[in-house]
Amino acid sequence: MTTVTSPGHPSRRALLGASAATAAGLLTACSGGTKLGAQEGGDSAPAFSGGEYQGPKVTLEYWNGFTGGDGPYMRAMLASFNKRYAGRIKVENTTRQWADLYPALPTAIAAGKGPDVAVLHNDQVATFAARRTLVPLDDVVSALGLSESDFIPAVWQAGVYGGKRYSVPLDVHCLADYWNARHLEKAGLQEAPRDREGFESALRELEGARVTHPFWMPNKWPAHLMFMTLVWQFGGELYNEEGTKALWGSDAGEEALNWMVEQIRKGHSPGQVAQDAQYNAFKNNKVSFTWDGIWQINDLKETARSVPWRMSPVPNIGGTDAVWTASHNFVVTSQATRDKNKAQAAKFFIDYMSARSTEWAKAGMIPARNSVRAEPEVARLQQVPLAADVDVFRFLPALPGLGDVQTKALELAVQQAVLGRKSPAEALDEGVRTANKVLAENKQKYAK
Repeated sequence: MTTVTSPGHPSRRALLGASAATAAGLLTACSGGTKLGAQEGGDSAPAFSGGEYQGPKVTLEYWNGFTGGDGPYMRAMLASFNKRYAGRIKVENTTRQWADLYPALPTAIAAGKGPDVAVLHNDQVATFAARRTLVPLDDVVSALGLSESDFIPAVWQAGVYGGKRYSVPLDVHCLADYWNARHLEKAGLQEAPRDREGFESALRELEGARVTHPFWMPNKWPAHLMFMTLVWQFGGELYNEEGTKALWGSDAGEEALNWMVEQIRKGHSPGQVAQDAQYNAFKNNKVSFTWDGIWQINDLKETARSVPWRMSPVPNIGGTDAVWTASHNFVVTSQATRDKNKAQAAKFFIDYMSARSTEWAKAGMIPARNSVRAEPEVARLQQVPLAADVDVFRFLPALPGLGDVQTKALELAVQQAVLGRKSPAEALDEGVRTANKVLAENKQKYAK
């Protein structure tokens, strides 16, 4: 098998903290016991009734992981806020890789050196809420007049834990199918195929047109996002509603993983594709198709002259239209509750930023609000048509500690199969056993 290495592309895989993975496990370092103790002040903060902040000048610490092409847009929004509210609120921005941000968060907050307000991914909200590291935001949602009817239901529900709301959604972002228009023209195609038959036929035609490996299959990022997408497409689910069992070892999971491995067996992909190698190969005109997140849009715009790329929804391989999706969410931390003015200012800051999701859409994200996506200025953005049918968006459930399950079990199972170390069935069986063990441990660890 050929080993393909990455030439060192600045990793946007850290968008989800290498799947935001080790965060949940590292959180336990602060607990000192089997059950996680509550962080002081987790549920106490002055109520927010809307309107501008009127208290004395405060400085808010703001943490996020926008290290890629979305970073300049967030910094511009912050600069605008700081200029407008100079004299009342100063927001100090800390941007770090998600993989570093998540494990650092609880320790820093406990020491009073963390953020007052932050951005988390939807699948991390329950974990931090369970630790009482976050402050409920039901009052903010009420003041803003927000309701589920203006959001994708799964995004809205991801912010609820224990009957309280802990986050305000900013966007949704999903996998997309990026394709090289010049390559497809060689194969007589004007558009990317949308179904399995068309996609597999296109790969054969591309090989006939001397594209040696038109669709590289990674064994790490974003392999697990591809796998989850395919599980849903084949009609499966990832976890049961109670969060006690992993379901991705089902027939749907085996079909999904078999299809991924087949891309190597059929010669469409080289073996042992290193992390980011497939994306870099796409940017160097070596790959015809690559499935990656919509956050790559602004990065790829810089290569538009040399790589005639286009973007479409991920093709329907399994028979059900579905794609892995995540969301960035604003949260207020328990650190802010130590100063009632900071708590109010933090909630006002979320109010301000949430209202500017039209600006944020220019960072390559899809606004979480249905009403914003309908605005003409937003509707014509390249990524927004992917949300024409929001029912295709699928999200991880809001389970405390889920990042640990994903890393120790699901991601490892996918990697073992794609690398050929185990058959898909063997890898999934072993992975599900590990997943169920960690899920059981999490039930105890995060018990109230």
